[in-house]
Amino acid sequence: MTVAEKRKVVAMLHQEGYTIRAACKAAELPRSSYYYQATEVDEQELLAAIEKIAGEFPAYGSRRITQQLRRPSYEIHVNRKRVRRIMAENNLLRPVKRAKKQTTDSQHPYPRYPNVVKDLEITMPDQVWVSDVTYIRLHKEFVYLAIIMDVFTRGIRGWCLSRNLDQALTLTALKTALKKRCPNIHHSDQGVQYAAHAYIDLLKEHQIEVSMASVGVAEENGYAERVIRTIKEEEVYLSEYIDFADAARQIRHFIEDIYMTKRIHSSLGYLTPVEFEDAYSLELKSGLPGSP
Repeated sequence: MTVAEKRKVVAMLHQEGYTIRAACKAAELPRSSYYYQATEVDEQELLAAIEKIAGEFPAYGSRRITQQLRRPSYEIHVNRKRVRRIMAENNLLRPVKRAKKQTTDSQHPYPRYPNVVKDLEITMPDQVWVSDVTYIRLHKEFVYLAIIMDVFTRGIRGWCLSRNLDQALTLTALKTALKKRCPNIHHSDQGVQYAAHAYIDLLKEHQIEVSMASVGVAEENGYAERVIRTIKEEEVYLSEYIDFADAARQIRHFIEDIYMTKRIHSSLGYLTPVEFEDAYSLELKSGLPGSP
């Protein structure tokens, strides 16, 4: 029970004559939460939990670690100020180095499409998918990763790792995504892989509206840029891949077993993409208005 919730229950008790049972029921809170008294968490126990979370999610800042501590696997309720202090004292606030390499070739003869998602209110799953490509350095070569993400749930719908930065890379990611879902709008940059006839034809075949960011305006494809950055900072930069097969295996593990099911998102109310989508589906089935 939060402080605000407890104040609400107390007000019902003293001002309106409710019993504890009736007040908790009216506030839709378990009665046990009224009697719960938070206990001070041992500093070493808290540090151990923070180190475990930071080890699993190295790019998490104090805000996300605080929220992770409150989840069922830990159930440690502590304020962010204390978490940040402990992280600072134990050198856990390290910035992640970032590298950049050009993967977008917008100098091509294919048609361009306007940005139709700018200022669009996104209110449901598969309303808008965003796409992007990045490179990954192996010992002896570069390989390329294409990602398709659903903006509303932050769920990764499709992905492909390839040795070649070509149309097959993005097409494979798209075909994988379309096996289970279909969006209203597909948004990307104006790179040749996304503007080529084969890619556009596949989108139109599924009656998907095409949207593209303006050339040189990276923020217009910001959602895709952010998910790429997450994958790079929390998986790629922290790994030493033996070869292409090893990279594919570890990236698959991160996307399917970490990003989708364990990594919490502040934009989703500190739920994982799978949790958020499950909550949304449950709410639709129950007939309740709104979203999670």
